[in-house]
Amino acid sequence: MTDEKMIRMVNQIATFFATQPDTDKAGKVAAHIMDFWDPTMRAQLIQFAQRDGAGLDPIALDAAQSLTSH
Repeated sequence: MTDEKMIRMVNQIATFFATQPDTDKAGKVAAHIMDFWDPTMRAQLIQFAQRDGAGLDPIALDAAQSLTSH
């Protein structure tokens, strides 16, 4: 998928979880990605975040960075 589409998708997820009362919003985004994104999509997001993460919502960037430990 294009980086633009990936950014849009993960930012939409982050926007949803930003409105939730949980304190670990990035953790919820990461869990959603682990549950619903295939390994290729996850790898693309991780690589993008490691390069520069430009355009990622701060919650989405934190989630992507936390995926490297999974």
